Amino acid sequence: MSDNDAQDLARYLRDKRSSLNADIESFARFIGLKDNELSLQKIKQWEQGLSKPSQRILEFIERIPEPDRNDSLTNKFRFIDLFAGIGGIRIPFQNRGGRCAFTSEWDKFAQKTYAFNHGEIPHGDITKIRSGDIPSHDLLLAGFPCQAFSQAGLRKGFSDTRGTLFFEVQRILTHHQPRAFLLENVKQLRGHDKGRTLSTILNVLTGEHVPEFPNEIDLSEEARESLGTRLNYDVDFRVLSSNNFGVPQRRERIYILGFHKDLVNNYREGSATEILDRLSQRRSKTRLGDVLEKNSVVDPKYTISDRLWNGHKRRLIEHRAKGNGFGYSLFNRDSEYCNTISARYFKDGSEILIDQSDLGLNPRKLTPRECARIQGFPENFNLNAVSDPQIYKQFGNSVSVPVIDAIAEEMIGVFSDGHP
Repeated sequence: MSDNDAQDLARYLRDKRSSLNADIESFARFIGLKDNELSLQKIKQWEQGLSKPSQRILEFIERIPEPDRNDSLTNKFRFIDLFAGIGGIRIPFQNRGGRCAFTSEWDKFAQKTYAFNHGEIPHGDITKIRSGDIPSHDLLLAGFPCQAFSQAGLRKGFSDTRGTLFFEVQRILTHHQPRAFLLENVKQLRGHDKGRTLSTILNVLTGEHVPEFPNEIDLSEEARESLGTRLNYDVDFRVLSSNNFGVPQRRERIYILGFHKDLVNNYREGSATEILDRLSQRRSKTRLGDVLEKNSVVDPKYTISDRLWNGHKRRLIEHRAKGNGFGYSLFNRDSEYCNTISARYFKDGSEILIDQSDLGLNPRKLTPRECARIQGFPENFNLNAVSDPQIYKQFGNSVSVPVIDAIAEEMIGVFSDGHP
């Protein structure tokens, strides 16, 4: 390689990392280098033209798309995307004129899908990022981890480290005081600990009461200190189901909206409640067949084996004998909607199996593209950054994009039109 070629490559690598909003450490992890000083030194040498990456790494870097933000169009408001997953909450707010100023997601596989679709590598563990290092923003978006409150988890709530991650959201709200926020979680949060967990969250957000947490509850130092500052948001919540927003999947999630009482020009008391009341009245007719491929063209690898199918049928009989409702669920093209896709779907597909009796075959699992569709993701969403098991897990953990879009349309009318 000539000196000119080496410098051109070095410049390309510097520009690429910069466009991805990634520091050297994040970039090293993302491209699969070990998390050590040697890896950081390698990247520094690449960007100085002193050495070059392997062909495999270079080809991987070249596959990462350019950022999907357009500075000339996305300047109505700035938002941050926390516990971002694969960016399902980001898409509607960005499409409606928002500029994503910061994003955080710790899972390395979700980071890959996020980067290959949004041209940006999310920052990692939010507990290790100071609030002051996060850019100012108008809107905070967060699908904070739900395992501590879900039926699939142990439902430990604030005694689980994942449950206390809400207070990382709280300390960022305290520091930056954005005009509005949207939080998403599983519907079980509503009834967790007889409603006391949700009550605590709402009281913190409104500033009505700030609880004292024992030292054994795992909170970051900054989060614990920020509890001394009372927030002042108008807050309400509802459980909304995605099948009422045009998605053929019954997926119920809790959405918590808040507007800063002092910083939104056209704020009026009860804005969050009015929005959620309107959204709760939404109804739509859906049909699963509208998002399914024809069975005859689906790759045979998605058809479950005789052994798995026989196991599903055996367990269904056993559960019925015990008087419980567990077991596989079979759907066809005429089904109005399917069950909620979960993060464990890749294991056996039991919650959503597609009937293939028209072909004389065992049922099949949804394909990754069908999973994207029942979550309302756009057809051009890139599914190839990770393996099938990982993409199934990611869609199982994601939001239904059309629900977020409906919320975004309502929220923006409150906090953006009255922008000081």
